[in-house]
Amino acid sequence: MPITRVQRLAREAAEAAELRNWQTHPDVIALRVERIRGQVDRLCWAGITLGLAFTMANVQSFAAGSSPVWSLPWLTAWLLDPTVSLVLLAILRAEQVTARYQVRTGRWVRSAKWLTLAATYVMNTWSSFASGSVSGVVLHSVPPLVVFAAAEAITEVRDKLTEAASVAFMNAASAQPGSVHEPAQPLPTPRQRPKGRKSFADYLAEAHAAWTPDVTVTPAWVRQVTGCSRGLSSRLAAALIPELNRRSEPGEGDN
Repeated sequence: MPITRVQRLAREAAEAAELRNWQTHPDVIALRVERIRGQVDRLCWAGITLGLAFTMANVQSFAAGSSPVWSLPWLTAWLLDPTVSLVLLAILRAEQVTARYQVRTGRWVRSAKWLTLAATYVMNTWSSFASGSVSGVVLHSVPPLVVFAAAEAITEVRDKLTEAASVAFMNAASAQPGSVHEPAQPLPTPRQRPKGRKSFADYLAEAHAAWTPDVTVTPAWVRQVTGCSRGLSSRLAAALIPELNRRSEPGEGDN
């Protein structure tokens, strides 16, 4: 028996509702953000690597000066640019991890990054400045400045991507059941979705209530007991540990 138009529309509506339910699921949104984060990282690392590779020849020429080709000073000059670049790449790699968990680095980290970038810029443009070549200054300024801008921007971009995943999780969790766009039967999910929007204080109170003296507070444990996102769990753990330490101090609660 052929299906009627109403039955066909009902089936299409159910399929659309099921698809939308998964598209707005916090884990699916987090997966999309992680994919975008990976694309951003690869593109930025490619640009930074190419920019530093371009500057290597200029830095070597600056360091070698008038030394004969293949002489010891000429060969040693090739080590200067990798020395600076490797330190810069190490800092950027560390910031890639800290930005993922929204952990702020100290002043020394930023100072070291700026120092390496400034050293690269000066060594690239010094000869052009000395000879008064405007075109040379412009040409040799572009790669270091692009590397500098990318090194500063990528940290903030990673931080905002982590924040975007947290916001998307909160928005998805605040969706009220019973909408006409949702399927009649609940879909199996890795974790139960919260029924309403939960604030940071709500998550913190839930984690505090689940804590016992034999538990070590970690972001993974916070995610397990509250179901919060990965980015939010590190902030909750950082806020919960000092509170627990204060309550465990001698004399607390005696009055």
